[in-house]
Amino acid sequence: MAPLWPYSTPGIPDYLFEQLPGIPISKREARLLIVGALRLKPNSQLWDLGAGTGTIVVEAALLCPEGQVVAVERDPEVANLIRLNCDRFQLTNVEVVEGLAPDCLSMLPPHPDCVIIEGGKSMQDIVAAAWNYLPNGGRLVVTTGTLETLYGISETFAKLCVRNVEIVQPAINRLETRGMQQVFKAIDPIFILSGEKLN
Repeated sequence: MAPLWPYSTPGIPDYLFEQLPGIPISKREARLLIVGALRLKPNSQLWDLGAGTGTIVVEAALLCPEGQVVAVERDPEVANLIRLNCDRFQLTNVEVVEGLAPDCLSMLPPHPDCVIIEGGKSMQDIVAAAWNYLPNGGRLVVTTGTLETLYGISETFAKLCVRNVEIVQPAINRLETRGMQQVFKAIDPIFILSGEKLN
């Protein structure tokens, strides 16, 4: 546990993370579903490909104190943002790798239990490449905001024979104050795809 978030449950408020303009952040409510889809254990080894702000990285590292989280991000400025957020939560079990997936995967610590893919130029290629590094029983989670990518990832899951596939598209609204009134504002929807490698 970290002083900034002294709880054993996920769901860190978005405002506790450092952010950069133009860099998307996985919103707290969606993050809860993503972390749940990973099915992490205290000693899990997780790869986060296209880690962005590092919100999933931080949540996962707090849940896996005996494990390791590897965050891959191609943009050096964004990779430094991940490091900053890890420092804010006093995490020592995170390795940030500046690289472009799938090219950099062979340089990562081997045998991840779970892989989450949050972004990349060729999501289908990244999914197919990451699949090769998962052991039997490993979990794969992919997030996307577009229907085209959803279709492509679904096709890739079918070709790879991903088992126990789940696809979720949550509708989340937050209460906000606007002037003298309170209204609900929708959070941009995302698709969360998950499954297992069972030989």
